[in-house]
Amino acid sequence: MTDRLPAADLPNMVAALRAERAEMVNFTSSLADDEWAAPSAAAGWRIADVVAHIGATARSFCTPPGLDMLLATSLEQLNEGPVARRRGWSRAQVMAEYTRATRRATTLLDLIRRTPTARLRIPLVELGRYPLGLMIGGALVFDHHTHLRHDMAPALGRPVPPTDADRIRAVLTWMIAVLSNQVAQAPVAGLGARVALTLTGPGGGTWWIDEAGGLAPSTGAVAAHVTAPALTFPDWGTQRSSWRDSDVTVTGDTELAARFLDAVNVI
Repeated sequence: MTDRLPAADLPNMVAALRAERAEMVNFTSSLADDEWAAPSAAAGWRIADVVAHIGATARSFCTPPGLDMLLATSLEQLNEGPVARRRGWSRAQVMAEYTRATRRATTLLDLIRRTPTARLRIPLVELGRYPLGLMIGGALVFDHHTHLRHDMAPALGRPVPPTDADRIRAVLTWMIAVLSNQVAQAPVAGLGARVALTLTGPGGGTWWIDEAGGLAPSTGAVAAHVTAPALTFPDWGTQRSSWRDSDVTVTGDTELAARFLDAVNVI
């Protein structure tokens, strides 16, 4: 398992989480009851279930020592169990927990980012270990940003909420951290030659991926270079869509790049 996770800009993540929380509250408060109960684009989940999932995740960070996370044996169990337990809740109950838990999680992140606790590595089922500050900020911003823009708004035929460079950067930091651990646990054949991943536009950057995970670019060669807009990565990088149907450009060893891209599934 790699220790080469990307550095997290925790002050930015606090601001990004506050912005995404406000976006979610604005979005959900505008929904009619039939929209609240409508299917989302997340398989098997209604709009209400997506909000319940995010609220439950935020609550788990504020329940010392995150027992749900520590006791879960898989990400599916960690996600599906709390949603199933809340499926009979009223809209008011779901929103009350969401509002309270995300407020507490944001406050907690803002407090611990100033302390050594932020660097404490916590296991997250099969996704590996992450510094606590990165886990709280990264996972919650990623969940808000991705679910709202790819699973909720499109399913209801509503405009996708705007975003900005700071929020995209927080999302990408978490996604690259998860991808780094995933690659380290299940290396792609030939990845010792390194693939460079450049995500362009606001919030983007470049990362190198090899069989040990992710790392910042340095001197030396790469076998293949993958380039795509940063804004599209949360879609194809979670296999909500295929990278082959997205605005992804590959140069160099196209076979290696394709094997790598086929394996990318940040969950």
